[in-house]
Amino acid sequence: MASKFSTVDEYIASFPEDVQTILRQVRQAIRKVLPSAEEKIKYGMPAVMLNGRHAVYFAAWKRHIGLYPIYRSKEPIEEELAPYRDAKDTLQFPLNQPIPYGLIERVVVHLLKMA
Repeated sequence: MASKFSTVDEYIASFPEDVQTILRQVRQAIRKVLPSAEEKIKYGMPAVMLNGRHAVYFAAWKRHIGLYPIYRSKEPIEEELAPYRDAKDTLQFPLNQPIPYGLIERVVVHLLKMA
């Protein structure tokens, strides 16, 4: 994987086809909630801007897809997120399990409310 990308498409294209498919679907889940949001590469990974200031990032790793930053809250969605919580404000979706795209959409709705 190259260290610098100019576009989200370049980032996605740098992965094997099976991971590209997952990344496109993660992107689509985010874009379903934020259809007109700006996309950027920030910190070497795709970022979709929330209200022009905050961003939700997604990235592929060797064994999982990461979604960042997903701040903890007292909202009911936390129960659904618990199996995917990892380090501080991170969700990890293992590549060897079905990716919960509907949950990703709900997470973005949740983030939008918090932004």
